[in-house]
Amino acid sequence: MPRGEAAAGPRINRGAITASIMLATFMQGVDTTIANVALPHMQGSFSCAQDQIAWVVTSYIVAAAIMTPLTGWLAGRFGIKYVFLISVIGFTATSALCGAATSLAELVIYRLLQGLCGAALVPLSQSVLLHINPPEQHARAMAIWGMGVVLGPIIGPALGGWLTDDYSWRWVFYINLVPGILAAAGIMVFIHDTRHGQREPFDFFGFTTLSLAVGAVQMLLDRGELKDWFGSTEIWIEAIIATLCFYLFVVHTVTADGRSFLNRALLKDANCVGGTLLMFLIGVPLYGSMTLLPTMMQALMNYPVITAGFVTAPRGVGTMIAMFLVARLVGRFDIRLLLLFGLAVTAVSMWQMSGFSLLMGMGPLITTGLLQGFGLGFVFTPLSVVTFSTLPRQVFTQGTAIFSLMRNIGGSVGISIVEALLVQNTQIVHSRLVQGLRPENPLMQAPYLAPPYSLATPSGVAALNAEVTRQAQMIGYIDDFHLMMIVILVCVPFLLLLRQPKRGAPGPAVALE
Repeated sequence: MPRGEAAAGPRINRGAITASIMLATFMQGVDTTIANVALPHMQGSFSCAQDQIAWVVTSYIVAAAIMTPLTGWLAGRFGIKYVFLISVIGFTATSALCGAATSLAELVIYRLLQGLCGAALVPLSQSVLLHINPPEQHARAMAIWGMGVVLGPIIGPALGGWLTDDYSWRWVFYINLVPGILAAAGIMVFIHDTRHGQREPFDFFGFTTLSLAVGAVQMLLDRGELKDWFGSTEIWIEAIIATLCFYLFVVHTVTADGRSFLNRALLKDANCVGGTLLMFLIGVPLYGSMTLLPTMMQALMNYPVITAGFVTAPRGVGTMIAMFLVARLVGRFDIRLLLLFGLAVTAVSMWQMSGFSLLMGMGPLITTGLLQGFGLGFVFTPLSVVTFSTLPRQVFTQGTAIFSLMRNIGGSVGISIVEALLVQNTQIVHSRLVQGLRPENPLMQAPYLAPPYSLATPSGVAALNAEVTRQAQMIGYIDDFHLMMIVILVCVPFLLLLRQPKRGAPGPAVALE
């Protein structure tokens, strides 16, 4: 088929293809957080302990982490359309099974299968958008893709809270059925078969060692806080497995005579390496703040879950505004300057968040969320464009899979660090604050210490301890916001690893006909 005809198909169907794949991407993004708010209801439904119900989240995360690196090989072997279609159908079917689960064991198994099916949705959607759009439209395509990836997890908690409160926790899974069916129909009709130009032999050793390393890291991060980190034998075993398997994977990748599971072309591309490292670091504040804010509002400020979800919504609005703007600025300005601006705005928002207090209203939460979303939007799209701007077309899909994997691992690392520090700093600050709560302290006497606080009655001591704990937790949250601001600033030197894409450089050939 002549080149002009090959390119004509995607040009005609580009809007329908984009709508179909972004529906699947948004559905997967929502599902990463929508189930979290329903966990207490699931726990009551199945009469299980907290560490047992946590497997509903852990099984999904670990399965998705293990499956994500395999996306590139599967797409090269069987074609993007069929891998994408099977993933969407499988994700939708397992969502229905999760909603119909009659026991905790069933729910964990179905969530594991859901993670296996959903792992390919984000990297394949990014790869498809890069393939069907010419280079000059990559910024706009990545802006659309970024909105689906970022907005999904932001909307998830509010949607999950509403469905759980007004209906049942089962609807956090049933809600995937309609968009899943529509996305599958769109992919089946509008995405045609792909050329199988990259049928590489499967590197079983490379895949096994990488999967074990990633799975062990995810287990360590997810269960570390519950198991008291390295005070637990389980965490030590997971750390040893992760270290040993990652070492074996690196040695195998470097020394393998044939093709390794991780294509070496990815490691030779400076933009791909630098962009992937940056994505890992940005995942820390992206998911860390997304996790901290709802719990802070509900635990310390007594916001209902739905209200907390709506207060965090402006972050998504800021992201949308930024992505609409940045799509028009990429190509007119040095892409590294756009990234620097986005990082600076995000750092400023984190600095403002470090000034939060228990006496504030919704205003600071809304304005800082809007600013943070705007800054991250200015980071996400340019970073996605520059990471793949110089990458050979034949490794696009594997590159997007590793990009998504590093974002998720960065998010897992960030969530684990901020949650662990929150607990630790709360305990430290609490112990320091109670040192001054002594009967001989004049400030602990009336009229300075008003009811219900008192050191003379058990109820007064309990009320006083609760308030001290609340103040200590607020300081713990502030310390976490400081840390995430530092992480953003650490990202700045990594911009030196990136190279400005050449204008008018030939883009990847269209792979979807």
